[in-house]
Amino acid sequence: MKKWFLPMALLAAGPAFAQPAPENQSSPPQTATYQPPVFTDPDRLKRLTAAFPAVEAVYREYARKNQFPGMAFGIVVDGRLVYSGAFGYSDLAKKTPATPKSLFRIASMTKSFTTMAILRLRDEGKLRLDDPAGTYIPEMKQIRPLTTDAPPITVRHLMTHAAGFPEDNPWGDRQLADTDADLMNLLKTGLSLSNVPGITYEYSNLGFALLGAVITKVSGKPYQEYITETILKPLGMTQTVWEYDRVRADLLAHGYRREDGQWKEESLLHDGSYGAMGGLITSVEDFSKYMAVHLAAWPPRNEAETGPVRRSSVREMQQPWTFNNLNSTFRYPSGRLSPMVSSYGYGLRWSRDGEGRQYVGHTGGLPGFGSQWWVMPEYGIGVVACGNLSYAGMSSANWAVMDTLISVTGLKPRSLPVSPILARRKAELVQLFQNGSPSAGNTIFAENFFPDRSPESRRKEVQALFAKAGKIKRIGELIPENQLRGRFILEGEKANIEVFFTLTPEVPALIQQLDLKEL
Repeated sequence: MKKWFLPMALLAAGPAFAQPAPENQSSPPQTATYQPPVFTDPDRLKRLTAAFPAVEAVYREYARKNQFPGMAFGIVVDGRLVYSGAFGYSDLAKKTPATPKSLFRIASMTKSFTTMAILRLRDEGKLRLDDPAGTYIPEMKQIRPLTTDAPPITVRHLMTHAAGFPEDNPWGDRQLADTDADLMNLLKTGLSLSNVPGITYEYSNLGFALLGAVITKVSGKPYQEYITETILKPLGMTQTVWEYDRVRADLLAHGYRREDGQWKEESLLHDGSYGAMGGLITSVEDFSKYMAVHLAAWPPRNEAETGPVRRSSVREMQQPWTFNNLNSTFRYPSGRLSPMVSSYGYGLRWSRDGEGRQYVGHTGGLPGFGSQWWVMPEYGIGVVACGNLSYAGMSSANWAVMDTLISVTGLKPRSLPVSPILARRKAELVQLFQNGSPSAGNTIFAENFFPDRSPESRRKEVQALFAKAGKIKRIGELIPENQLRGRFILEGEKANIEVFFTLTPEVPALIQQLDLKEL
């Protein structure tokens, strides 16, 4: 393979660099991994703590405006619950105050626990996501396909609301206490389908009830027991349960609806075959431990695995598997316009706004309850809110809180690590800019570099830029976009120059693109 050197004539004698010399490039990171920000970073904590009164005010006003009987909320930062609070009552009849320890039924926030259990079984080699679900639930083989060319419903289809089942929120919510026999009898009598599998998103509680049956079949124990043993207990979620009659009376949140100007208590449903779609009962304090797992999956790194499933599997859960919606007119509660695209992962909702902020979480709604949580892995923060009002929408409050935390504190996304090869190529570029040539015998440019653009054209562009910038006073830090692409700033007396470069997939990786522009 032919390699190329950048001719010295490209830069002539090179630009003038002021002293002192640029930052030391001799000690690049030894690995491409990094530790998450230290929780005790005083500046980060100080800025976040200053925003907590504003956060509490958002939740308090939201609870008042929407007439919640009771509400609890929590803020998770770098894996810990750092702030929590509650308003109103968990039991109106007894006037029991709601607290962050109050146990609310979290409805569909349960779904990601179910998919996490599926991935654990997958990682253990006990099932495959692209297997037909009928492999594990023979009764599903009796479902008549919508068309003759429809593919079989797979486990993955069930996890991503792409099985072709109709949206079933009003109906599904009332099936929570159905027995396993009830679920299998439903399959035996036939199902009505709205789509063929794998072509569109349509929210299905039935699909997650079937995932519960898959877990039961493959693990050899009730899915509730498997999830409790392999996920809840290892995380220390000792207060989280499936059955409300196992909850201490002073901790149980009762559910209500507002009707005819008065509160009416909703009957709590017992645990059953549909619990995998929405049966868990937990507190803000307990649920924060689960949120920590989703934050701790980032960044990819070489540390030992300590969670209930592999970090890679948690990251897999958080990917946008099935497109859901593009809202071009989405506005944050502050009124700021920011288009939002949404997809469904594995039991999780994924959203990204027009500013590049990414959110992962889920809503929950049942007769008597409403809840929602978000984490922002790039920022290391998350929020959760639970209320005991039928289908209480918490998304608006949580959007406002996340936006407040970032805007008030000036919080920035976590920095990516600089890989050794990226640091090395930067140092070589800096040497090239200074001296007109890289270190002796070092080939740094890929074979496409000079055929893509002539040396003469590049030389003119570079000389013009450095003439405008004047003497270079400082070389900025390398800001990586990933392990093979990044940018840095050359600060000049008259102007700044941004240097962007991206490397090839070869070993060692070479520079395939180099762009300089005036800032």
